[in-house]
Amino acid sequence: MTATGSIGRRLTLLLAGVAALLSVLSWSMVTGLAWQAAERTQDNVLAASATSIAETLRSEQGEVRLELPYSAFSMLGAISEERVFYNVMAGSALLTGYEDLPVSTLAPPAPGRVSFSTSEYRGSQIRMASVTRLVLVGTGPVPVTVTVAQTRGGVATIAGDLSQLAAILSVAFFVVAVALSAFAARASLRPLNEIAQAVSRRGPSDLRPLRRAAPAELAPLMTSLNRLMDRLGQSIRRSEDFIAEAAHRVRTPLATVRAQAEIVLRSVRDEDEKQRLRRIIRAVDESSRSAGQLLDHATVAYRAEHLVREPVDLADLAARTAASLGPTAAMKDILIQMDTEPVPVVGDPVLLNNALRNVLDNAVKYSPAETTIALRVRADHGEARATVADEGPGLGDGPAEALTERFRRGSNTEGVVGSGLGLTIAEDVLLAHGGRLELETDHHGRGACVSLVLPSA
Repeated sequence: MTATGSIGRRLTLLLAGVAALLSVLSWSMVTGLAWQAAERTQDNVLAASATSIAETLRSEQGEVRLELPYSAFSMLGAISEERVFYNVMAGSALLTGYEDLPVSTLAPPAPGRVSFSTSEYRGSQIRMASVTRLVLVGTGPVPVTVTVAQTRGGVATIAGDLSQLAAILSVAFFVVAVALSAFAARASLRPLNEIAQAVSRRGPSDLRPLRRAAPAELAPLMTSLNRLMDRLGQSIRRSEDFIAEAAHRVRTPLATVRAQAEIVLRSVRDEDEKQRLRRIIRAVDESSRSAGQLLDHATVAYRAEHLVREPVDLADLAARTAASLGPTAAMKDILIQMDTEPVPVVGDPVLLNNALRNVLDNAVKYSPAETTIALRVRADHGEARATVADEGPGLGDGPAEALTERFRRGSNTEGVVGSGLGLTIAEDVLLAHGGRLELETDHHGRGACVSLVLPSA
């Protein structure tokens, strides 16, 4: 299985990207609003200042009189340390103020209304507010325009401070959003992890459908898993039926062929015909043994996935296995010498019998006639140990561990019928039970010593 990345990481990064975009948008909006608020505050103060000055206008002796109120300029000083300029024009004549203030660029404001504009003056950007008032002088009204201006550095400072604060808040929002995104991703994937844990906790033979409450998005996955387990259960049952059927279909015809060949061998007088029949019987024996051990190996592989665990007396199991192979050993005048004591283990008796039978069968097969096979069962430091020692040719010249590979036989087994699966089956059984298979050769270079080691009950 090739991993293509973490869904949780992708979801977290996606949510973090959304949070980053929202943070930038919020900073931009707050900065814009800060500029607007600072400008509006300055405009309001400028308008109040200009209106305050305009309200002091009066007519005396045919002339426009003006008294600049202190409050008009104190309001402007409340914003920040800014420079303030003003200009009062009666028609086209300057009454007071800065003559070069660029009021001419402004459209004439309607009487009583305040107009605003932005311009450059003496190297600084200024904001100006103008208001016009009609003052009755002599026989007619004279429009008097009051203009108050202020530099904009304070507005920029206030807006900058608010923008900086907004940036800090946006970064804090982003950090919190990333943490919440990671938490949300883990919380969203928790049902999926719970389903995975529920499947992993099951035994190899537990193919029941999953019955768990899950979000609607995971319903198709659970349905597919349940269908897969149902198909897998049907496949396992078919495989089990096939193994049982094949064991009967293969072994029975081969046994019949061998029996018929032996009958013919007794009635034939020609020596060449006898040699051919012996080769046929040998080939049938090899085929029967190979087929039998292949089926045994398939049975072990299946039962190892559906391991039955029950109390087993290893000494009693060894005695029954030795008794079943007694007739085969007697044909070669081989004595199976028992030295056992009760040793309880927990495991599958069918598989344990299969493993011990294959090891003991190898000992009988490779031992010379009129020899002894020692079968010893003992408890040893918390382990159960069944040891089979023979007087055969040993394990060959290669590494002993290699003999547990499938179809691997020793270099000294030529001329002996075998399939190279006996030790493989034994090791698979022991590994399924948490045990191990130990292979040794006698110190004199003759005979093999095979130990089946299992955890004691």
